[in-house]
Amino acid sequence: MGRGRQKAKATRQAREMKYYSPGTDLHALERELGSGGGYPQPTEWVEPADEVDEDDEYAEYTSKYDVEDDEDEPRRG
Repeated sequence: MGRGRQKAKATRQAREMKYYSPGTDLHALERELGSGGGYPQPTEWVEPADEVDEDDEYAEYTSKYDVEDDEDEPRRG
């Protein structure tokens, strides 16, 4: 098959796939959307625990040297 015929066939197949619409079972869709199931609602807010990222090689130093900076004092350096 030549390139022109091959491209025409690919274009025709793509167009068929794009505009093909199989019959949709609307009753099944309604049951799925109206089931009320899905994700349960949380009963209370739970604060996430402080997690230490094991891949963070500086996590140890962050907790060790975490100090409040005084904005009133000028920086030296």
